[in-house]
Amino acid sequence: MISRLPVTIVRACLREGRGGSPTAVLDETALSDAERRRVPVLAGTSHAVFVARRGPAVSLRFFTAEGELPACGHGTVAALAFLAERAGGTEYRGALRAAGREFAGRAIREDALFQASFTSAPVELRDPTVAECGLVLPALGVTPDRSAPGVRVASVGRARLLVPVATRSALMALAPDSGRLGAVCDRLGFLGCYVYSVPARSGRIAARMFAPSIGVPEDIANANSTACLAADLAGRGATAITAITVDMGDSLGAPATITASARGGSGVRLGGAAEIVGVDVVRLP
Repeated sequence: MISRLPVTIVRACLREGRGGSPTAVLDETALSDAERRRVPVLAGTSHAVFVARRGPAVSLRFFTAEGELPACGHGTVAALAFLAERAGGTEYRGALRAAGREFAGRAIREDALFQASFTSAPVELRDPTVAECGLVLPALGVTPDRSAPGVRVASVGRARLLVPVATRSALMALAPDSGRLGAVCDRLGFLGCYVYSVPARSGRIAARMFAPSIGVPEDIANANSTACLAADLAGRGATAITAITVDMGDSLGAPATITASARGGSGVRLGGAAEIVGVDVVRLP
C-alpha cells in the first residue's frame, strides 16, 4: 500500500490573481477508488485530479469524497497548469482524455499564473418537468419573488439544473437546505444545481453551484456548468449571448472567474487562470 503521496495544490479559476478553487493534482498511481476518494479530504480540497501520461494523450480522472466524476472543468484547468509547469516554457499544448473523450488543452504561462483553456463536451439541454422544479426549487430556497424564467436541465456527462434568479442580491441571499437538496438531486439523478443571476448584455454573470450529492455543498468554481449555461444562452435567438464571464465563490470568500464561449455543436471553449501553490504530502491510512 502507498502511504505517502506527493500532491500538487493548484488554485484554479482565479479572479485577478486572487481566490480560486484549491484542487489536488497528482500523478496516476496504484490506488483503489476508496483511496482516491480520501485524497481530496486529506488534501483539504473539494476535488482531486489524477494525471496519467499514456501515449499521445494525457488521461485525467476526477474524484470528490463521494466518488468519481466523468468530467470536472476547474479540475481540467488545474491539470493543464500542472502539465505546463512540468513541461517548462511559456506555452503548453496537449491532447487530454477523460470519460472516453479526447480534446485539446492549452496553458500559457504569465509570470506566476497559467491561463488555461479547453473545449467542453457537447452540451445537452432540455426543459425540466413541473415535478422536477417542484422538488428542487423549494430545496434551493428559490421562491417565486426571486425566480426568473428559463430553468433548464443541462448535461456534459451528468445532468444538472440551471436556475436563473432575478438579481445578484437574490443569488447571494440563497441558503439551500443541503440535506434536502442532496436527497432531491439523488432522486432525480442530478449532479447539482447551478443558480445564476440574469445576465447583463455584457455577458457578465454571477453564479453559485450547489452539489451536496457529490460531497460539495457549494463549489467555489464550476466550469462545466458554466459551459452548460453558455450553450443555453447562445441558443436563445434574438437575445442570444455567445460569450460569458462568470463570477463565483464570493459567498465562500474565494473569488473565482470562468470564461466561456459557445462554439455551435462543437462544445464550449472554457478558460480560467490557475496558480500552483506548492506540493504537499498526503498520508493515506
